[in-house]
Amino acid sequence: MNGERISKPSQQVAIGDVLTFATGDWIRLIEISAIGLRRGPAPEAQALYTDRSDAAPIRGKVPYNPKYEGKGRPTGKWRRALHSFSNSGLD
Repeated sequence: MNGERISKPSQQVAIGDVLTFATGDWIRLIEISAIGLRRGPAPEAQALYTDRSDAAPIRGKVPYNPKYEGKGRPTGKWRRALHSFSNSGLD
């Protein structure tokens, strides 16, 4: 907050405070422009701050996930084979 690292999870903010968030490979700078009186819908909350950060990086294609091949639900035979490897009988 305002260039200082915050050690407490809850901190009082005021109008004009600048918050810095690191989200992956993108750093967001948020300036508080108003304080909300109630917890409301997202459009109302978005009107309470100004985003001063650069544009979000463009994400590429999602890399191939070799663990999931998209073959749907496992068959009964496959489930029984998976359960045979469980530690339930090895106590």
